[in-house]
Amino acid sequence: MYKNKKIACIIPARLASSRFKEKVLKHLGSKPILQWIYESAKESELFDCIVFAVDAVQTKDLVESFGGTALMTSVSCLTGTDRLIEAKDNYQIEADVFVNWQADEPFIKKPLLLDLLQSVDTDADVWTLKKEIQDVTKLEDPSIVKVVTGKDDKALYFSRHSIPYPQNEVGLPFFKHLGIYAYTSDALDKIKTLTPCLLEKAESLEQLRFLYHGLKMKVHTTEHESLGIDLEEHLELAKQQVAIDPSFT
Repeated sequence: MYKNKKIACIIPARLASSRFKEKVLKHLGSKPILQWIYESAKESELFDCIVFAVDAVQTKDLVESFGGTALMTSVSCLTGTDRLIEAKDNYQIEADVFVNWQADEPFIKKPLLLDLLQSVDTDADVWTLKKEIQDVTKLEDPSIVKVVTGKDDKALYFSRHSIPYPQNEVGLPFFKHLGIYAYTSDALDKIKTLTPCLLEKAESLEQLRFLYHGLKMKVHTTEHESLGIDLEEHLELAKQQVAIDPSFT
């Protein structure tokens, strides 16, 4: 329990990956990427339940090899949220809040999770995170999703493009979106009834479906960094991180 909420952590782990083949089976240092995530989730002591939602026997076997729980889900799930919902419904997982921790994020630690969950006892449907972009050369990188927020950190829009457009020099900060989510159980029940919108299809960002259909998304600021492993070169960077940072050994 955290803030009197029962919190489940579900880690969707799809085997097929177009940009980095079978990345969920890869190792980082002496252990699988998925094991790094599992151990960090356990060490945080924030979750009442930690499970992997997988779609292949190879992934299930890998998770079980280090003591994790793997639930089989369909290969047809289009997004991590869809896979989380299928696991929640098919295996009757009960919780007030569900955290979607992506299977290529081995460096997330408790301080970042606390930033994510800081307002789960308030009125919102979905929570996620943003971090200020210090290197402006990253603004046009489509692999870095940008976010703009309004009053009370409510999400206004997400884009792979630079937003807002700096037509005037007003000192406005830019923020990247960190792709970890928390949802209320009711929000997930609603999301499974929603159809993808054109904005989501254009940007290839599922969170735009949530905004389009009126869900309240709160985006908290964090100072903590995360290194997602989306490409093979990212795994090499992660290996360097493990080599130089004792906290990851």
